[in-house]
Amino acid sequence: MRYKKVRKYHKLLGAKRELRRRSQGLVVALHWLWHKLKWVSPFRLIKIIDGYIIRKFIGTYFYSIILIISISIVFDVNENLAKFTANNAPLRAIVFDYYANFVPYFANLFSPLFVFIAVIFFTSKLAGNSEIIAMLACGMSFKRLMRPYMISAALISLLNFYLGSYVIPKGTVVRHNFEALYKNNKKQTSASNVQLQVGKGVIAYIAQYDDVNKTGYGFSLDKFERKKLVSHMTANVIKYDTISDSRYHWKAINYKIRDLRGMREHIKTGMEIDTAIMMEPMDLVFSKGQQETFTSPELKRYISKQKDRGSSNVVQYEMEYHKRIASCFASFILTVIGASLSARKRKGGMGLYLGIGLALSFSYILLQTISSTFAINANTPPLVAAWIPNILYAFIAYYCYRHAPN
Repeated sequence: MRYKKVRKYHKLLGAKRELRRRSQGLVVALHWLWHKLKWVSPFRLIKIIDGYIIRKFIGTYFYSIILIISISIVFDVNENLAKFTANNAPLRAIVFDYYANFVPYFANLFSPLFVFIAVIFFTSKLAGNSEIIAMLACGMSFKRLMRPYMISAALISLLNFYLGSYVIPKGTVVRHNFEALYKNNKKQTSASNVQLQVGKGVIAYIAQYDDVNKTGYGFSLDKFERKKLVSHMTANVIKYDTISDSRYHWKAINYKIRDLRGMREHIKTGMEIDTAIMMEPMDLVFSKGQQETFTSPELKRYISKQKDRGSSNVVQYEMEYHKRIASCFASFILTVIGASLSARKRKGGMGLYLGIGLALSFSYILLQTISSTFAINANTPPLVAAWIPNILYAFIAYYCYRHAPN
């Protein structure tokens, strides 16, 4: 009996030693893996001074957004309070439907300006405290000093792109609906004489369309094969089926279909028929600012669909799509300009250079607006118009960078 207990004890002891040996091997393997991953991780490039500048940059950026947007809200409330009161807008809708979407929209719209203000503000403070002089005196080049600035600009650009492409458009829909109800900014709810290509060789025409009821009047659908009319459908009324599980589902009321085959003609009439027509209500009614309510994937699909239909009303949608991408690079350009102008300690203070920098940032935003207008009204390619401000101000940023202190 005692022999069995000793044998059992030695067995447990051996298992314990084996477990300890394996665990030590696992620890060694994890330590080796961590040592290798440290050289792959981008965080190894971020030193203490980089973290210090990044915290200053990001903190000042959000502080400037809160400060300026708060002032904008005060002015907006003062301007629209009478309209809200006259239209009996509920407080909950004002706060959560309007201002909760007002703030991120304008914060993202003027993000390059906030980036520039943040860079000028905290960099001039670092220069005034001789911190930048100490960094450069220790052998750090201005190129190395720009690393945390570029990392911060990249983080802000990624955040702005995600918000502007996927989040803010959904909130813009809610804000536009609120404005239509309580600010007398009525949406376009009707269209007349709408003609569009809904398929290859298929042309649809609606004399009058009401978007409130999703109903069209005076409808016709023509199908062509080899430039010859092979089918002609007319209907007094056509309604979009909003409860259908499938898209493009319409109901034609009091319809007539003429199928043309050579010299023969087959006519079919009826009171009501369900049909699939490759068009939706949003293809028929265009309201101001509609392109801002689409996410970037929706914009891309919409532009492709409208081009296939031969529609010419896609310039503003293309401009919005390209502008969302181009505006992200504005953070890098204005960061370089702001850091280059404010990194030098000056006896007279930063007043003059702050004014020059603000003038450059405001002119950049103005040039963005002008280029958008040229794209819409002067047949300038939207891709070129969206990138003109970045290309011009990239040269200014390079000039400022070359004349920065080293």
